[in-house]
Amino acid sequence: MSKSLPSRAENYSEWYNELVKRADLAENSAVRGCMIIKPYGYSIWEKMQRALDDMFKETGHVNAYFPLLIPKSFLSKEASHVEGFAKECAVVTHYRLKNDPNGHGVIVDPEAKLEEELIIRPTSETVIWSTYKNWVQSYRDLPILMNQWANVMRWEMRTRLFLRTAEFLWQEGHTAHATKEEAVVETEQMLNIYSEFAETFMAMPVIKGRKTANERFAGAEDTYCIEAMMQDGKALQAGTSHFLGQNFAKAFDVKFLNKANQQEFVWGTSWGVSTRLMGALIMAHSDDQGLVLPPKLAPIQVVIVPIYKGEEQLNNIKSKIDPLVAALKKRGISVKFDISENQSPGFKFAEYELKGVPVRLAIGNRDIENGTIELARRDTRVKTNLPFEGIEQVIVDTLDDIQISIYQKALGFRAANTFEVNTWDEFLVKIEEGGFLSAHWDGSPETEEKIKELTKATIRCIPLDSQEEAGKCILTGNPSKQRVIFARAY
Repeated sequence: MSKSLPSRAENYSEWYNELVKRADLAENSAVRGCMIIKPYGYSIWEKMQRALDDMFKETGHVNAYFPLLIPKSFLSKEASHVEGFAKECAVVTHYRLKNDPNGHGVIVDPEAKLEEELIIRPTSETVIWSTYKNWVQSYRDLPILMNQWANVMRWEMRTRLFLRTAEFLWQEGHTAHATKEEAVVETEQMLNIYSEFAETFMAMPVIKGRKTANERFAGAEDTYCIEAMMQDGKALQAGTSHFLGQNFAKAFDVKFLNKANQQEFVWGTSWGVSTRLMGALIMAHSDDQGLVLPPKLAPIQVVIVPIYKGEEQLNNIKSKIDPLVAALKKRGISVKFDISENQSPGFKFAEYELKGVPVRLAIGNRDIENGTIELARRDTRVKTNLPFEGIEQVIVDTLDDIQISIYQKALGFRAANTFEVNTWDEFLVKIEEGGFLSAHWDGSPETEEKIKELTKATIRCIPLDSQEEAGKCILTGNPSKQRVIFARAY
């Protein structure tokens, strides 16, 4: 059996990296900064995709696909957009290799230089808005409610599996509207969908808020976000929704004839979540024994491990378990009856615990004689001997309870690690302890940058539910109208 994981208390970063690898979620690839998502990890991502895709389609969105390669000239059309992404862009300059005449493998063919260099998409606003120009003539062509599931590349210098990689998977919604009001409603609606997904499926409480001007998406007029707290007290931005105004419409000359027969620029939004959610899922709930997965996203929700000697005992157990497996599957529960012979029951217990399977059942010949079965919950690690009769409903109820319990645990953790601070000295002490700090800020980008420079803490968001409250900025003492959330972040 493999050695135990590093503990979160000793080295949170090492615990995370080891858990991702040992639970078979992902590994580093031959390309620096890129990852291989392994089948178990990808199956969790697929469940996330399926749930989100259903939510998008329920609100009228449709899926499409746009090219990976973007002409360099497109990116330069929206000034703040290119400035925001320029340092992260990977550029394709040639289209052919040839054998090196000196015998050193292959080289780029200098004669195969592209007339216009191409950017591997860091995000797709530019290529999509260049397309919308051809699709939109009048108000009858609006709204366009489009989403794509894709990969993007942002050349990161410091990478960590799922949290920050050069290439990652995501969805990016891009919508076009006839009025500002419609676009703002869309931006807020998608933020609410992300919040609902995080809390209902990921069992992860989030704060909905707006980003400051410094933290806004490049090219947006307003950025909304959901912020989650990880178990080390750091924040993780789990999703963003951007009101683009008419910025990209003006950059790509996307106009429409309104009902008054006048030409007008289209209003836009974009919104996205990525495989970074996998990192959030791991860090929000897991423990020193391995993953703790919410049942709604667990690839295997229930595992059943038989304890037996010989084929006769196994057949006896199968006669009891096979109908239970069929009944659970009929109720939409993913269940694995592990009758593999290459590992001991003890090894299997540890392996399924590491992989975060919410409910584990164990049954042997004596259990059958007694009419019982052992049920172990992954979240609490409590084992209970229960009557076999009625176990199907107990499993269903337990899965529901685990989903709620791990959300409540995460919510309690966030509450215990959120602090109001009113002085700079207090801020300096508390930021070292981790957590969310609710504090006054004078609204200036210069103050925001200075706080970041001095403490590595950023304004995670201006909470949407925050009340106006007169106060003084923690750093400058200048007047402030409301508190914002500061934290160190991933």
